[in-house]
Order: sequence, then C-alpha cells, then structure tokens
Amino acid sequence: MSDGGSRTVRAGRRRLEIHRPDKVLFPGGDGARAYTKGDLVDHHRAVARHMLPHLRGRPLMLDRRPDGIDGPAFMQKNTPAGYPDWITRAEVAKEGGTVTHTVCDDTATLLYLVDQASVTLHRWLSRADDPDRPDRLVFDLDPSGDDFEAVREAARLTGELLDELALPSALMTTGSRGLHVVVPLDGGQDFDTVREFAREVADTLAGAHPDRLTTAARKKDRGDRLYLDVQRNAYAQTAVAPWTVRALPGAPVAAPITWEQLDDPELHARRWTVENAVEQAETDPWAGLSRTGRSLAPARRRLAALRG
Repeated sequence: MSDGGSRTVRAGRRRLEIHRPDKVLFPGGDGARAYTKGDLVDHHRAVARHMLPHLRGRPLMLDRRPDGIDGPAFMQKNTPAGYPDWITRAEVAKEGGTVTHTVCDDTATLLYLVDQASVTLHRWLSRADDPDRPDRLVFDLDPSGDDFEAVREAARLTGELLDELALPSALMTTGSRGLHVVVPLDGGQDFDTVREFAREVADTLAGAHPDRLTTAARKKDRGDRLYLDVQRNAYAQTAVAPWTVRALPGAPVAAPITWEQLDDPELHARRWTVENAVEQAETDPWAGLSRTGRSLAPARRRLAALRG
C-alpha cells in the first residue's frame, strides 16, 4: 500500500514503511532503464528466500547510495544507533577495538536496508559466531577489459583444478565484469590457511597458463591477462552477496549460475538485473551448496602432490 511519499510492505510478522519509493536510484540512458527504490524493494522481496540463506549470521558491509548511483557512496560497517532493535548486530574485533556490523537474518531487515538506500550488500566469508574461520572461499575472476570469453575460460580452468582436488565449487556472475568461483568449506581452517591455499591454487593456474592468467596485484603488471584475485579470503574482507544489486547502470544483479550455464553464449556478467533476476533465482542454482562444505586438509595434500 502507498501513502503519498511512502509505501507500506509486509515482511513476515512486520510491516515496514518504505520512504520515497519513487525516488530514482538508477537513472536511465544509453539504453539502460531507470529503476527506483520501489523497484529494488520488489526485487528483494522476490529473491529474499533465495538470498537470506547466504546472508544469515554474517557481518555485512553496505554500499549505500542515498542520492542514487551517481551520488556519493557510503561504505557502512558500523550499525547506526537509530536502526531498530529487532535488527541483528554482530560485534567483531578490529585493530584497536571492535566494530558492530549489521547482520541480515530476515526479510524485514533486508527491506529495511533497501529503504536506507543500501544498494549492494557485501558479506563476510565467515560467520559472526566464528569470525576467524571462513566457510566460503572465493576466487574473483577479474578480466583486464570487458572480455567475458576470457572469464569463461578462466572459470573452466579453475573448476577443473578444483575437481582434481575433490572440492565442490559454484559459480556466480558478479553483476560487473567477471565471475566468482565459490568453494564451500566446513569452517575448520583459519583465514591464513584458507588464503594460503587459495593463493597456491591461483599460482598453479597462472603458472600453467602464464599468457592468459596472472596473480599480479598491480594492474600495470597484468597486461591483458585475467587477474585471479584471492585477496577477499582474509579476516574482515567481504565479497558481494548472491542476488545483491550492483551500483551500475541498468541495476545488474550478482546471480548464482550452474556450471552448465557457463556454456550459454548469452551469458555475461550483467546478464540479470532487478527486472528479471527472480527468474534465475527460482531455478535455485546453489541448491544444497551449504551442505557440501569440506575440509581443506585433503585438498592441500592433493595440491602439494600436483605441484611436486
């Protein structure tokens, strides 16, 4: 229901007021459609049951755009004092103190964050109850330009190596230029161990394909090679959440996909938007992913044998 400058929506047992739902957050132009805060609310309501399992219990960093994607960006870690008391908070250690992050455990919280113009949700790879031990490992496949064929190839090579290491993996478009290859873990290793393993996997791939792949952190050292980024696998680092919206023209969405979809000639990093992402969400590409978390110990032994 709408009332002048606001709209009331139901989320579980709660009713939330969405302020200025007609405010344009994504201006149109150059072939891109304009999208409003109300459009973002509709998107999040549609994908909430698919998105929330990947958010619950995890500290968030929020990319807020009160004046739309062309205005200032506020990267929010601390939970403001004015947030409702029913929203979950997680106090975690940082250098010299602590920070209290917002945690999105339900649809009401998700929609409240959208009302605060939180466009992109970045999640921790560990949970608030065990922040030093990640249960996700992420390879960010970052092309030098907008060449998605290079991303496709890198994803296949990464997936094949992970298969050799007997590790399950899943794919997600980033909504920007590349793909994330995500490995579910059992939470038994700390960040240092996970990051070291991820770096060794990336080094192995780059060593086997030095003309196409690189682990060089500085752009000037990469040339036109695709960057295998493993820097997100560290304490307090984040990765874009599944089904979140990116602050880019057209409101593209970070969308989980199946490995079979990697062969779709129409696939690209911005394939899904707030207008159609629910169609992909309903196919549930990551069904059962959280139940497949593995220890890295056997994979580390296999990788060491491969590297000689």
